[in-house]
Amino acid sequence: MNPPKTDARRHHDPEVRGFASDNYAGAHPEVLAALALANGGHQVAYGEDAYTENLQSVVRSHFGATAEAFPVFNGTGANVVALQAVTDRWGAVICAESAHINVDECGAPERVGGLKLLTVPTPDGKLTPELIDRQAYGWDDEHRAMPQVVSIAQATELGTVYTPEEIRALCEHAHAHGMKVHLDGSRLANAAATLDVPMRTLTNAAGVDILSLGGTKNGALFGEAVVVLNQDAVSHMKHLRKLSMQLASKMRFVSVQLEALLARDLWLRNARHSNEMAQRLAEGVRAVHGVEILHPVQANAVFARLPHDVSERLQKRFRFYFWDEAAGDVRWMCAFDTTEEDVDAFVAALKEEMAR
Repeated sequence: MNPPKTDARRHHDPEVRGFASDNYAGAHPEVLAALALANGGHQVAYGEDAYTENLQSVVRSHFGATAEAFPVFNGTGANVVALQAVTDRWGAVICAESAHINVDECGAPERVGGLKLLTVPTPDGKLTPELIDRQAYGWDDEHRAMPQVVSIAQATELGTVYTPEEIRALCEHAHAHGMKVHLDGSRLANAAATLDVPMRTLTNAAGVDILSLGGTKNGALFGEAVVVLNQDAVSHMKHLRKLSMQLASKMRFVSVQLEALLARDLWLRNARHSNEMAQRLAEGVRAVHGVEILHPVQANAVFARLPHDVSERLQKRFRFYFWDEAAGDVRWMCAFDTTEEDVDAFVAALKEEMAR
């Protein structure tokens, strides 16, 4: 029996956008064009292709002559591979309690990576040398997992941004204790756009050893990369990537997307736009009586507190998530394709629901 014939057809309204996540956005047209360019014919599999080779020079233009990129499928995979590369089997990672690796990765760093997370409560999602010291001890104690890495996110899960000076101080402090520094850069582009600095200023120039470089949240269809900044800090990256099920056979289609973002200024244009939309959203929300913005709006996220019933009604008109439902805290995210009209319509809807 022959299967029924079906035609590919659109299953959603492309004019509908929400504020739930920058992962909800599609791929940027320039990224789609790059994918089409890389298609056709045969290229060597598993990263021996021309696009992955060229990506190395593009990445070095951003992160220095010794940087090496290892494309992977997703952000959790990037973090797990990167953290394994800088820890021993008995190693531990110091991170903020709110960090993505602790809250949103289903225990993958611990279950898949086989390492221990040592968390620290932070008011704004940012670690400091003093906060690191709450967990930076016991290196000779065989009863305790050994602190070997400090992991920070830029921008943080609370939408805040580290300055270059803050990252440099963290790296110097960690290195003085013999620890390495990992940066979760799923939104590194947004942080660099906010601070108006090159990405290298926040990474290799500040002393970061290894980087999880984001692509999906900034216009890619899929794909991130682990970028080794300090070659002396890591070992067996290729084997770890394969062991962690992050080695793409048709890697050219990951690499060409990152190339499209990084080779010119698409990464920066996309990040600047999403940041600007978040600022526009924050300005509109501040004018609404009874709504409180919880954290500085420094990237493309707005965290707010408002009555629970208002949020529930508003969610029927625009998608977004509760951050702390018991407290009434919500998160609104902007993406590279968020428009001024989207923001203004959302603020108008918020005003209407607050007035009910």
